[in-house]
Amino acid sequence: MPDTMTTEAFLAAATVEPAVFDLRPDYRAMLLVIDGLTPSLTAEVGGRTVDELIAAAEAHARGLLAESPVEELPHIAAWREAYRGFGAKPQRTRNSLEALTRRSEKGLPRVNALTDVYNAISVLHQIPFGGEDFHRYQGPPRLIRATGTEPFDTTANGEPTIEYPDSGEVVWCDDTGVTCRRWNWRQGRRTGLSDDTRTAFFILDALAPATDDDLGAAVDALTEALAGLGSDVHVTRRLIGS
Repeated sequence: MPDTMTTEAFLAAATVEPAVFDLRPDYRAMLLVIDGLTPSLTAEVGGRTVDELIAAAEAHARGLLAESPVEELPHIAAWREAYRGFGAKPQRTRNSLEALTRRSEKGLPRVNALTDVYNAISVLHQIPFGGEDFHRYQGPPRLIRATGTEPFDTTANGEPTIEYPDSGEVVWCDDTGVTCRRWNWRQGRRTGLSDDTRTAFFILDALAPATDDDLGAAVDALTEALAGLGSDVHVTRRLIGS
């Protein structure tokens, strides 16, 4: 992100295309920029270590799955319906919340401190999250129905590659290309979080039956947790809805 754009200007310039709301009028995006981070796996997050937070998320998921098949959990079922709405097959390309909830039974993936924290909170609150490096963005974030020509920087068989979304697919993008395909399915390499990230950009996606209170609780949990990953953490947020 160019140094001339403040976090406030970045969020103010973020947009959700009307065609996305035509697809799901109940959609809301909570956008947060959190700066002043110094990620560490040994730091406490909300009074717990990263390992303890992940263990709590895994236990929560096991409890949910003991009562219901994963595809029938209310928030996951809503995202499956949304995926079908733009032509994706949810049994083949699972939204991030479903993928993490399923993986929780055998153990959540470990990536880096920031990613591990937001993955755990996503599972605990059953809200899809995305997390990216603010300074790797080129222009503000936009959620659109793709034309199919937008480049997506990813990996295939362990090698860097460029892919393109399907026409009509819901994608997050910036001025350079797609940052996340199929709403919240797979994030790209270019803007990914790392141990060097000092300013993180988070997207929390909500569909009914998730309420604004549910979304707010997830935001509060994330900001409380990440307050432990820096001595001068500052949070800027914006909610976008129809």
